[in-house]
This record gives sequence, structure tokens and C-alpha cells, in this order.
Amino acid sequence: MQKQMLTNLSACTSILVGKAASADGSLLIGRNEDSKAAWPKHFVSHPRQSHATAPEFKSKDTGFTLTLPLEQAKYNATPEWTDEFGLFEEDGFNEYGVAMSATESAYANERVLAYDPLVATGIAEEAMVTVVLPYVKTARAGVLRLGALVEQYGTAESNGILFADQDEVWYMETATGHHWVAQRIPDDAYAVVANQLAIQVIDFNDAQNFLSSAGIQAFAAAHHLWQADTPFNFREIFGTHTASDFVYNTPRVWYGQKILTPSQPQQPQSDTLPFIQRADKPIHFEQVAQILASHYQGTKYDPVGSGKAKYRHKFRPISLAKTQESHILQLRPNLAPALADIHWLAMGVTAESIYVPFYAGAEQTPVDYQIGGQTYDSKSSYWLYKLAGVLVDSHYHAFNPLLSSVQTATHTQLLRALAEHDAGATTKKGTALISYLNQANQQHADLARQNFEALIADMVTQATDFSPLNFKTDENL
Repeated sequence: MQKQMLTNLSACTSILVGKAASADGSLLIGRNEDSKAAWPKHFVSHPRQSHATAPEFKSKDTGFTLTLPLEQAKYNATPEWTDEFGLFEEDGFNEYGVAMSATESAYANERVLAYDPLVATGIAEEAMVTVVLPYVKTARAGVLRLGALVEQYGTAESNGILFADQDEVWYMETATGHHWVAQRIPDDAYAVVANQLAIQVIDFNDAQNFLSSAGIQAFAAAHHLWQADTPFNFREIFGTHTASDFVYNTPRVWYGQKILTPSQPQQPQSDTLPFIQRADKPIHFEQVAQILASHYQGTKYDPVGSGKAKYRHKFRPISLAKTQESHILQLRPNLAPALADIHWLAMGVTAESIYVPFYAGAEQTPVDYQIGGQTYDSKSSYWLYKLAGVLVDSHYHAFNPLLSSVQTATHTQLLRALAEHDAGATTKKGTALISYLNQANQQHADLARQNFEALIADMVTQATDFSPLNFKTDENL
């Protein structure tokens, strides 16, 4: 496989939720990492490090080279199973409680790229988490560090990047080689993004809620892309408006907003769907998970639904076979820092997997999340959930009810276990607390594994009677 092939196949769906929009005051950022149907991810924890001499990072993807700070904070991440094409660490928390998810692939139009082309040797998705997350103490600082790198070195891709801390949620978009913008998601709002530049009007006088590259207004004006006396609509100036957007991208945004804001009648191919939206009711974690696991359920566009064939495959669903992992990074209020941040991780296809909660304050990840190569490995967490999905797909309408039942029961058990571990952690400090969180994470992983192993055993047993070589015979023969 060539590096460029991997990059071209990357396409995701993201959701960001402000703290006043959620039911429990949590801030949430989540994303499906979509690239290849069989391309394992791992889940690792990097320890805090101090270096006598500044280390150098060099990307295997683009050749981008950067001298890193002497101090690297502890952080967790989900890298590829191989670093042959680069790290692609994608998502995680650092020890300061900053959450980052990178990236949501996007596209800029030919006009802006003509005047500020992408830089083949610049920073790209592969490197972003690795060179940003361990070196920032707030979400805003994450935006500014990545923005400075884009302006200095250029970027090889147009992307969306998610950041959060206990106070703020930010969405950042890199459009052309050196220009970018970022918007703070209002506390009472949410956003769903699907492979398009999504941020709309930028208020350059409001530095609390908007950030951008130096000179972006002058750039747009100089090339007759924007008139100074009109609103600076980033999506309209830098984004695309193609036929593929209305099949591949906007329907996913429509469906996410349909779930959270059903009071607003909208169409799946509308080009006026807002970036910032308000939910009809407080948003629960389960609704965020529902969106990332969705495939237009309840509509004629569901590829495994009962609609006509011309509709069932009309739009690209949010959850699909090429999802490598899905994550929801939850920053819970009113808890000690080690307990507040939960890295919910679903390996494989979101619709056919389960979000397992991991305390970001731990210093270890379960061993089965650290292994797994390109071919099936029964010991690997990634391959466990992929196997369950493959079996469900083999007899979807027979097995999906079994899967749904196990998913519901397992989530309930995980929520109960999380609450019990929260309570048990209140009396522990220092190394005792870290050890406790390590054990809690292992128990959460084991609980989910045991339930899915039982599901797999049940499906294999039942599938023995689904063979095309089956024949109804007289039981007396």
C-alpha cells in the first residue's frame, strides 16, 4: 500500500457539543475515523518525558520536520498498527485535560488553492496529534500552536481539527497551504461536520470566539474572493459546492441535526444547513454515540432498511465498513482531573461495536488494545469487534437484533461500572489512584470483551443452520 492511497481514502464524521448543551454539563467531541475496512488501530498511553536536547520529529507521510520542545506531557492516542506510513495518532487527552481529535478531511475550492496551494511537505493529519497534543495546556493553545505550524510550514491537506478542555470546545479548519480559521462552539450549541469546510461567518473583532491565520482577510480581498464591506463567510469563500457534496457530505450533517433538532425541517441535500445548531433538548452521551453509529435509520435512505433500492444507497452513511475506530472524548464537570476525562473508544465499525470508557488519568491501556496487525488476530481488541461485525453482516436481519441487545446491555453495565469506579476513586491519591484507574480501564475492556465473545459464540452457533447446503429432512431419517 502506498502512503498517498491511505491519505486519499480518509473521510470522517465529527460532532462537537458545548457544556450547556449537554444534559450533565459535559463537553464532548467525537469522530469516526474512516479509511480502510481492515486497517487496525491501537490505543496507547505515552508517559511524560523530559529531554536534555530537543528531539526532532520527521513525518513518514510528508517529510515534515519539526524540532519539538524539551518537555512532553503524558498523553494517550490511537495510532495505526504500523508506522510504515506514519503515526496517525488521531485522538486523545493529555495530562492537562486537553482533548484533541485530528482530522476531519475537507476540501477547498480551486480559486483559493490557486493562490495559496497546499504544501506537499507541510504538516498533515499523520503528525498533528503527535506534535500538538503533548505540548499544550488549553484547547485554545492547541488551536494557536497548530495554526502557527500551518502558517510557518504549510499544510499538505485541508482538514478540520477538534479541541476541548474543561471550559471550551473549538473547531479549527485548515483550508489552503497557509490559511486557517477556528471557531469556539457556543456553550449552548453543537456542530456536526462531514468532510466539508463548515465554519461560516467569522467575526474578526471577537477574539474570544474566533481565531484565524494572519492576513487571511487581505489574502481574500487581494484575489477578489471577498469584498471588505461584506460578511466574511469562510465556507462560501474557501469551501466547495459540488455535486458530490450533496451525496457524500451534507446528508450526514442533515441526519445528525435531524436527531438532535427534529423541530427544524431540513432536507438532506440542502446547502444552507447551519454549522452551529441548537438541540431541542439537552444532549446525552448516548445521542452523540447514536449519531456516530447511524446509517439513516428510520428513513428511506438506510442501506440496510426496507426502502427502495434507489434510495438505500443514495447517500453515504455516517457509520460504514471503512471505520477504523470511533471515539467520543468526554470532559465531565465537577470531578478531579484524573477522573473527569473519559476516552470512549469503539474499535471497528461504530454501528457494530461498543464504546468502552477509559479514564484518561490512567497510565496504561489494556494489552489487547495495543496489538493487532493487518490480518485477523483473535487476541486483538480491534479484530474482536471487526469479527462481530463481519458475522452480523453475514446474516444481518437475523443477527442485528442480537447485536443490539448486547450493545444495550453492555452499555448499561459499563455505565454502572464507571459510576462505581468514580465512587471508589474518591479515597485514592497519587500512585494508588493511577493504579486504581489502570485496573478500572482493564475491567471495562474485559467486560465488553466478554459480552462480545459471548455474542460471537452465539452467532457462530446459529449460523451453522444458515448454510446454503441445508435441507429440510424428516427427523426420523
